[in-house]
Amino acid sequence: MSVITRAALLKGPYDIELVEKELVCGENEVIVKNHLIGICGSDKNFYRGLMPKKTAEFRKDPKFPFELGHESGGVIVETGSKVTDYKVGDKVIAFGWNNNYADYFKTPTWQLQPVPDGLDMDIASLGEPISCAMYSGLNCGVQLGDIVVVMGGGFAGQIIAQCAKKKGAYKVILVDVLDGKLKLAKELGADMTINLKKENVKKVIDELTNGTGADVVVEAAGTQESFNMASDIIKHNGKFVFYSWVTQPITLDISRWHDDGLEFINTCLVHHTWHHRYVWVPDTLKPLQQGLIDVKSLITNEFKLSDIKKGFDMADKDDTAIKIVFRP
Repeated sequence: MSVITRAALLKGPYDIELVEKELVCGENEVIVKNHLIGICGSDKNFYRGLMPKKTAEFRKDPKFPFELGHESGGVIVETGSKVTDYKVGDKVIAFGWNNNYADYFKTPTWQLQPVPDGLDMDIASLGEPISCAMYSGLNCGVQLGDIVVVMGGGFAGQIIAQCAKKKGAYKVILVDVLDGKLKLAKELGADMTINLKKENVKKVIDELTNGTGADVVVEAAGTQESFNMASDIIKHNGKFVFYSWVTQPITLDISRWHDDGLEFINTCLVHHTWHHRYVWVPDTLKPLQQGLIDVKSLITNEFKLSDIKKGFDMADKDDTAIKIVFRP
């Protein structure tokens, strides 16, 4: 059996459209009917033409035309003859680049994750970016009493900031350039916010720490300025947490990395093996099931899938939009 679906094709920079596509289920694959699809920060980079170099992890060739999309979740409607770990009707979270801006997508089962019982499907459909951010928050080395700075108030940064506070940080400071994101961060539990365009971040952190620097700095903005600012405000032997994906080369001032013995923590869950991911995802989503982390406040804009051009235009032009989603 085959399924006809609409699916996004990125023909070139700023040129995205839905095309008709036939999905034929392979013997080790399943076909999933999408419930909700989210725009990732990396999708915005691709949309703007900032394609990364190919890596072992990035299984699709990053060149145009590109079949875009990876953040989604839904219900399995067909399984291949050799599939034993899932069945029709199972609710799943996507963890692979399978052209997910679509009504349906097909995937090998190792790129899926079961939806935990009782988890809202609007949240589960964003399980990949939520789990990635939660994994970073849970594994960034925050200790009781730490001063933590999160660079970037996007979807991931807001989740990581909440997680760090729940883990016992004394102060969580979120840094961004948009007042709207900073206001939301305060509403979600951040102790302080700093507008990078209006305040001297280094001076504020020095005053707060008597010149020592932050115990943990999480880089979740993905810019050259953010990476270098993080390097500047961290304490001697402090923890520098990598989260964001920078698809283009940047210039870094790494003298302090060497001289002050900074500890670097790579918290990119999906870039470990799928075996790692399969073990960790239930733990990352448990606080969501328990109501400890607010994600729904971060879903700022919703479009129909047929309005994919409008959604990506907003993602490109409106930095106040935190998580834009499409409903098929």
